[in-house]
Amino acid sequence: MDLLLIAVGRAKRGPEKELFDHYAGRLRPAVTLREVEEKRPLPPHELKEKEADLLLAAAPPGAVLIALDERGKNLDSIAFAAALDDWKIAGVKTVAIVIGGADGLADRVRAKADLVLCLGKLTWPHMMVRAMIAEQLYRAQQISAGHPYHRA
Repeated sequence: MDLLLIAVGRAKRGPEKELFDHYAGRLRPAVTLREVEEKRPLPPHELKEKEADLLLAAAPPGAVLIALDERGKNLDSIAFAAALDDWKIAGVKTVAIVIGGADGLADRVRAKADLVLCLGKLTWPHMMVRAMIAEQLYRAQQISAGHPYHRA
């Protein structure tokens, strides 16, 4: 099963990118990162809608869509791993995880998602979220393999 991370904005060199690269590089198969960005200055509502267009267009047809949003489900790592395993067993070809921009996700992105996932009620920098979700994907892979990386 392919893993795709679709994120608004371009990563710059720095510790957040290095941490993302560290965990993304440990995944087998590797997670693919697609960065989308609207460069035109738009009012916040229009920008969020344009970002929604870009995020949804970057997801392959038939992909399971996970939207990261503070209003989503709060899963623990074992439940997240189980969800990924279930999709893999069901023959899902691609799981696409979307990270919105500074103003969050448009309602239609959440509505289209197969899972709306919350990483906690705190607000996280978008570049940190990339690293955090890459680590959770790696952790899920290790849980599924029965590896002791995850200690519950």
